Amino acid sequence: MNRRKFLKSVAGAAALAASPRLPGPALAQGAARTLRFVPHVDLANFDPTWGTANIVRNASALVYDMLYGSDAKLQPQRQMVEAEETSADGLTWTFRLRAGLKFHDGEPVLARDAVASLKRWSARDGAGKMIRAIEHELAALDDRTFRWVLKKPFPRLTAALGKAGTPLAVVMPERVAKTDPYKLINDYTGSGPMRFVAAEQISGARAVFERFADYVPRSEPPSWLAGGKKMLIDRIEWIVMPDPGASAAALQNGEIDWWEQPLPDLAPLLKRNRNITIDIADPLGNVGTFRMNHLHPPFNDVRARRAILMAMSQEDYMRAVAGDDATLWKPMPSFFPPDTPIYNEEGGEILKGPRNLDAAKRLLAQSGYAGQPVVCMAAQDQPQHKAMGEITVDLLGRLGVNVDFVATDWGTVVGRRANKSPPGQGGWNMFHTVHPGVGCIDPASYIALRASGDDAWFGWPSDAGLEAAITDWMEATGGEEEMAVARRVNKAAFDCAIYGPTGFFLRYAAWRKNVTGIVQCPIPLFWGVRKA
Repeated sequence: MNRRKFLKSVAGAAALAASPRLPGPALAQGAARTLRFVPHVDLANFDPTWGTANIVRNASALVYDMLYGSDAKLQPQRQMVEAEETSADGLTWTFRLRAGLKFHDGEPVLARDAVASLKRWSARDGAGKMIRAIEHELAALDDRTFRWVLKKPFPRLTAALGKAGTPLAVVMPERVAKTDPYKLINDYTGSGPMRFVAAEQISGARAVFERFADYVPRSEPPSWLAGGKKMLIDRIEWIVMPDPGASAAALQNGEIDWWEQPLPDLAPLLKRNRNITIDIADPLGNVGTFRMNHLHPPFNDVRARRAILMAMSQEDYMRAVAGDDATLWKPMPSFFPPDTPIYNEEGGEILKGPRNLDAAKRLLAQSGYAGQPVVCMAAQDQPQHKAMGEITVDLLGRLGVNVDFVATDWGTVVGRRANKSPPGQGGWNMFHTVHPGVGCIDPASYIALRASGDDAWFGWPSDAGLEAAITDWMEATGGEEEMAVARRVNKAAFDCAIYGPTGFFLRYAAWRKNVTGIVQCPIPLFWGVRKA
């Protein structure tokens, strides 16, 4: 609690100080058509297939377009697709693109671009891999038509293509999409409503996007990633400001327009300012994550992973992350966010009730842990990650674990977490992250829930029972069958302790009142936003 009071007093004082110096040129004429946005972290790269970080998804949604997009009811709607046909047996899907689609370099969007993009996406995405495993053929038929032929039906195909969770199924030029899906692209040519201005990017400080004049929005009203993405802003500057006090001061002084993730401690201060609106950013919230590496000791043993779940207090984590306002967080003895369709607590008893450190110590010893250093990474430039890291260091200390705490920036965590080497050779044992609730509402888009070994998300868990349950859920016909399988999935995930859910929480967003059109959504959406 002292840490939170310290943060609050320092940030509050900074927010009342003179405004900070922002990077880049001062706003020139047409300032009302330029929007300055403070993202939660720097945009180091935004390969929409390779990267699963939320910042990558958020930028990709601006620059690239998708074949389908999820609307506010989480239903997939046509986006780049004009029409589709499905054969009676459900094995052949034929898609026709809208006419007149263009990339930012002026080249037309063709079916072969979509085909190459889907091949790259399906090599990395969880649902994409399931489709790829039953694929018979994916090929362009002409410039606007392509066909996906499967060996068995996959009724959730359009939902997978339109999901808001990472990685997004975007369309990029064929020449870019042919890049190895396990290597980063460096060409961000898309066909979305904004184009990336690479020449103006300043690493660690700024990213710039400009309206793409040749983008033709759909005629339907916008709804999250679906509908007409009409840009009313000509230029968007993403200004990186790691200091929350500086961000609060800049917002109050009108030097920035929109702050993606203000700290809960600063909410009372911002609410008192009559020029600022502050509200919950995303009604589907966020899932805090204690991610363990299943490849190396001690967490290659399920007993060590379950010892963590047995000892961890979700309340401790959530109070550190979201504060004492109980409306901003909930315990989550599940892998699915509360109040979503398949939420269940099957197997979640291990996270309930008084924490049993003595039993956890015994289980950890049974796993063979004998005091070797355990590398824990926590990004210090993301307040929620930093807070969870501090709770974990204290928890592990009480369990008698020798912690090598790597307090670093998020970019370094993102790079290092992909390293499968032993912890002493550049690898890791655990890190903290946050998954948007929209990516955790069902197994189809839930990257952290897959247990497919080398093909799984960072930590590379392998569990045949969990994978079988997820496959069964994908093939369920709905209703009671779907819910019954969802309970199996949840229990299997707890049985193998695929990761430790630290709780469910909501975040604030804040913006100047002369900015209108901002909607509550898992992704900061800029279409329909106007600045007076």
